[in-house]
Amino acid sequence: MNDILISAFALSLVLVGIHAYFGLEIIRRGIIFTDLAIGQMAALGASISLFFFNGTFLYPTALTFALIGGLLIAWAARHTENLEAFIGLLYAFGISAVYIVLSKSAHGMEEFQRLMASDILFTPIEEIIKTAVIYSAIGIMLFLVYRRLNGFWKDALFFTTFAVTVTSSVKLAGVLIVFSLLVSPALIAIRFDGKRMLLKAWTIGIIANLIAILSSYKFDLPTGYTVVFVNALLAIAVSMIPQKTPKRTS
Repeated sequence: MNDILISAFALSLVLVGIHAYFGLEIIRRGIIFTDLAIGQMAALGASISLFFFNGTFLYPTALTFALIGGLLIAWAARHTENLEAFIGLLYAFGISAVYIVLSKSAHGMEEFQRLMASDILFTPIEEIIKTAVIYSAIGIMLFLVYRRLNGFWKDALFFTTFAVTVTSSVKLAGVLIVFSLLVSPALIAIRFDGKRMLLKAWTIGIIANLIAILSSYKFDLPTGYTVVFVNALLAIAVSMIPQKTPKRTS
């Protein structure tokens, strides 16, 4: 029991560690559904690998499609006035294409459910360590390079590293878990305002995931969807708390 819970919690720490940063940036840019769109493009690549190649080259195929999605959004950010509409359509394209591809598979619905939200209780520790190394490299690169860039190249680096991150996360956890961990802790941290937003988002995400994992184990619930439920519920509840408006001085 302990090994299962420790493995799931370790994965949640790795996912929150990188996605909290991207979540704050995505909300600041006002493009909330970017993660869903890129994640769904990664899922499309994974579904193509599963159906046509029996899962061979799954990661590079998923990454290729995620990078295409990220670069398309980076381009659209500079050339369209309706970016959210473009991102929404990219997501709709991705999820419909995944469903079409997997509808021809004998285990299509099972594979579709796994791409949406996996059972993270049984994630191999080797995969978690490998993902942690990848995310650490991405974090270091963003810290050293991102703030020095401007214009398209800054957007290109952001969305490229974001695509790599989402691809690894979708493979381990699924699109919905990735989206909930990206948005919920960051949204709650922003709601509380103040300094050290990233630290707040990390703390919130860790606590929410711990509650979700323990609850799913105790009540025999699907772990992935429980993580999504708890994070989403917490963010919705906090968002409904009225905020004090600053008093105007004459």
